[in-house]
Amino acid sequence: MSEIKKVQNSIIVKPGKDLVASIVSEFSDELKQLIRNSPKEIVIDLEGVDMVDSLGMGVLIATHNSLTTKNSTLKIINIKPDIYNAFVTMRLDHHFTIEKAE
Repeated sequence: MSEIKKVQNSIIVKPGKDLVASIVSEFSDELKQLIRNSPKEIVIDLEGVDMVDSLGMGVLIATHNSLTTKNSTLKIINIKPDIYNAFVTMRLDHHFTIEKAE
């Protein structure tokens, strides 16, 4: 279960573990529930996440697509450099905001 908190008009979701096949279904269900409330923005904090596999990326893309239909946005923060590079290679940075960990 992810750590979820509301800050102003954003909902911050911190999974705290790798976004891989074994947790993707549960994580996806959490995000779908949040999207139903039509937040202005969902921020996914990837602090503590060392790996995002193709299914994890698929959940992030689906979340972005669902939010877009509600005029909402997705932002991913604290992303490790190697994961960031994979996202940029896939040109996901053209669809939603991605910020590297400092």
